[in-house]
Amino acid sequence: MAEKKTGAGVRVKAGVLPEVRQIRRPDFTRKAADIEKAEAERVLLQDENAQSIQEEADAAAVAASLEAQDEDGSLGEQLDESAISDEAKWYVAHTYSGYENKVKANIEKAIENRHLENQIFEVRVPMQDVVEIKNGVKKAVPKKMFPGYVLVHMLMNDDTWYVVRNTRGVTGFVGPGSKPVPLTEAEMKPLGIRTSNVTIDFEVGDNVAIVAGVWKDTPGVVSKIDLSKQTATINIELFGRETPVEISFAEVRRSI
Repeated sequence: MAEKKTGAGVRVKAGVLPEVRQIRRPDFTRKAADIEKAEAERVLLQDENAQSIQEEADAAAVAASLEAQDEDGSLGEQLDESAISDEAKWYVAHTYSGYENKVKANIEKAIENRHLENQIFEVRVPMQDVVEIKNGVKKAVPKKMFPGYVLVHMLMNDDTWYVVRNTRGVTGFVGPGSKPVPLTEAEMKPLGIRTSNVTIDFEVGDNVAIVAGVWKDTPGVVSKIDLSKQTATINIELFGRETPVEISFAEVRRSI
């Protein structure tokens, strides 16, 4: 296109007024699929940026909450004695929404570091498949059943309560004050948690024989049965003294 010179000495293209940006024509050579892909990538980038901002905000909220709890002494509160139990039960810990999996990992790490494997047995974030329709396609997507909650199967005592209660991201147990309330069997069923019905042929006071493991072929007397852990405490004679050892049900047989 020919250019001409204006009175002000500005060169412009013919048919284009000075200081007016030329309108760019659409690129009709691009395929519809390419355009959709580019748009999807743009939306994904926006979502990732929004998620990153939200995570930073959540982290700041967690830190501020922990600091506030520390200042008002709530992190130093004591477990209600009536809540202490030597039977493993499922308890519910309240967390910041979006921090459920992080809390689960933190609790499991604390169990390992503090060697509490025999007191805190399992941590769960209940999930369910939800059908979503996107671009006309149905897809099953896993979603948290209870955002902001984590289930913990544990013996409730001062040590275990302190570890879970003070895990970063946990705001407390479900229950009044410092008295956690375990889930009932009716509450556990919708979550896919079942109490195992174990049948054993011995009871407290019975003479038994240990048939496997380190104490194989050792006789003893049953002093305690723990159905939740599926173990029995057997009193055996060791170096002339009666010594209690915890044995799995599978390794114990009643003496004939």
